[in-house]
Amino acid sequence: MANPLPFPTPDERLLDAYSLTVSEVAETVEPAVGMVTTDGKGHGSGVVLSQDGLVVTNSHVVGNHREVHLALPDGHRLAGRVLGADPDTDLAILKVDGSALPIAALGDSGRLRRGQIAIAIGNPLGFESTVTAGVISALGRSLRSPSGRPIEDVIQTDAALNPGNSGGALASSLGEVVGISTAMIAGAQGICFAVASNTVKLVLSEVLQHGAVRRAYLGVAADTVNLPRRVADAAHVGSRTAAVLHSIVANGPAAQAGVKEGDVLLSLDGRPVEGPGPLLRMLTADAIGRQVRLQVLRQGRLVELDAVLTQRPAGPEPR
Repeated sequence: MANPLPFPTPDERLLDAYSLTVSEVAETVEPAVGMVTTDGKGHGSGVVLSQDGLVVTNSHVVGNHREVHLALPDGHRLAGRVLGADPDTDLAILKVDGSALPIAALGDSGRLRRGQIAIAIGNPLGFESTVTAGVISALGRSLRSPSGRPIEDVIQTDAALNPGNSGGALASSLGEVVGISTAMIAGAQGICFAVASNTVKLVLSEVLQHGAVRRAYLGVAADTVNLPRRVADAAHVGSRTAAVLHSIVANGPAAQAGVKEGDVLLSLDGRPVEGPGPLLRMLTADAIGRQVRLQVLRQGRLVELDAVLTQRPAGPEPR
């Protein structure tokens, strides 16, 4: 009589559950993650979001190209075009020719917690449908985008990423895409980044409605500056940092409001401005055309100015 199989230990049962989770997520998401190429040169990854061919990838994958191709794991080779690219978030939305395509669901990145399982699926170095796994290492990171502006609310993971993973999926244990892989730190071990899925939803909505991501525009560049406690208390901002303004754009909203080089922006409509990143987050599409109250520190005096925000022009101009 054959010896019975040994009863699995608790660690072995745990490993089996982990392996099963990763493999099930891979089977769910992998059919919707393809290889994106432009003119047969270079490649990255892309995630299909709709059966009629909406795809999200990184803006640095498509660059200035308008025509793209998507190769799916099932053998489909689909031609497409770039509907809109947003270098400020390193995201691009594509439309490929197809129907009844396999799709991946976007999850809510706002519900993520550090330590959760993270599964990356993409095409690193041309190796199709590669799966790596790790955890969510950190949330709310800021990462410089190809345009030079910070991408806010970036996910850090130790799931291995390599060139070619860009634009691929970072999935949760529920099989939902919670991030789009965007960057790795060369020479580091397990420090990789993905643009949060909630940012993807915003970019997708803006591109479908307007063909581009609209943002409000103040017409300044800014750096972070430390704020003395007495100034913070006097201004009632409750912050120890602010944004020192420079490169004031002639005839821009800030210039027309009377902002001067070297002014320290303490608050916008009563909300503390702790630096360039927080300022960018306030300059959303719904602020376009709105009058806002700027509280600035100028040569030791608190000054209040009113500015009417406009839509930010295209190109790498100051904020």
